[in-house]
Amino acid sequence: MSSEQIGCSLADAASSSAYTHFLKAASRSSPSLHVIYINTSLETKARTHELVPTITCTSSNVVATILQAFSQIPDLNVWYGPDSYMGANIADLFKRMTIMSDEEIAEIHSDHNRETISSLLPRLHYYQNGNCIVHDMFGHEVVKKIKEEYCDAFLTAHFEVPGEMFSLSMEAKTRGMGVVGSTQNILDFIKNHLKQALDRNVDDHLQFVLGTESGMITSIVAAIRKLFDSYESSKECASIEVEIVLPVSPDAVSKTSVDDSHNFCSSVITDLEQITIVPGVVSGEGCSIHGGCASCPYMKMNSLGSLLNVCQQLPDEDNILSVYRASRLNAKTSHGKLVAEVGCEPILHMRHFQATKRLPDKLVYQVIHGNGRESS
Repeated sequence: MSSEQIGCSLADAASSSAYTHFLKAASRSSPSLHVIYINTSLETKARTHELVPTITCTSSNVVATILQAFSQIPDLNVWYGPDSYMGANIADLFKRMTIMSDEEIAEIHSDHNRETISSLLPRLHYYQNGNCIVHDMFGHEVVKKIKEEYCDAFLTAHFEVPGEMFSLSMEAKTRGMGVVGSTQNILDFIKNHLKQALDRNVDDHLQFVLGTESGMITSIVAAIRKLFDSYESSKECASIEVEIVLPVSPDAVSKTSVDDSHNFCSSVITDLEQITIVPGVVSGEGCSIHGGCASCPYMKMNSLGSLLNVCQQLPDEDNILSVYRASRLNAKTSHGKLVAEVGCEPILHMRHFQATKRLPDKLVYQVIHGNGRESS
């Protein structure tokens, strides 16, 4: 809906010549699998899939995808991108797994143990020059603030945050005071600790440091309210408070903007302009209306004002809105295939994995024999 070009720092990184160079190195290391974050363009997915067999991932399934790939394909090299923070954090997680017990590792993936995790580390590669500009806000100053002011709080970190924040939450996790992973992992962690507090029914104050973008606050608040409502209806509750701390750059929040077009009286306008807004959506993750990225300046370009501008053109008698109309990708890849066809295949591979917990036979064949020949 924006008149300006809406982009994404991760998608831009994956479309760069440096990323192509990264994958050309991968194509020379057989067998290789490219695991690409879902927040990339269809053109990128098509281009990379023709270079190296590719499967998409989300922050929720990236660890399971990589561990299953190593388990399913002997001597595999995995190349992850374009999110450098997530890649570094996954590598850090696997290194920490080498000192876990086999039983603890089996809870993460049943086919792995300390020996297999140690053996896969040299064959895990990640892109070094891509990052989400929103998660980039969780840098050294934020970590310093958390250590000084929130040392007794529960710590959470998304796979996309910089390594210092991730390591801090990993250390807290070993004490039972933290979680690392996807937005769903973080939400489940908060809900489980609140359930435990409600079951104890003793006055308590739960403090969670939210190491991810601010848009997740909306879904956390909704889940907390639902839990409180369910317990209050069944028995008398103790006084339990939940505090969500978002120690990020001020860029993660914004002031409301009200102008005369809203026809509010001056006193109401003054009140509204004092409100601090933490942008958010209902639930989930990723760049969609269903969740995530609410602090991203690119996503903010899809504003209410832009929507109103489009609506004011209706009915579209002069075909003014044609510029906004979605169109099919009829472009061809370097191998002469439709971008839409090739680019969707890595997504379908991920859907197969989500349904079966195994890489599809077609993808395994592509990894072992190359994309030029397909299984019958």
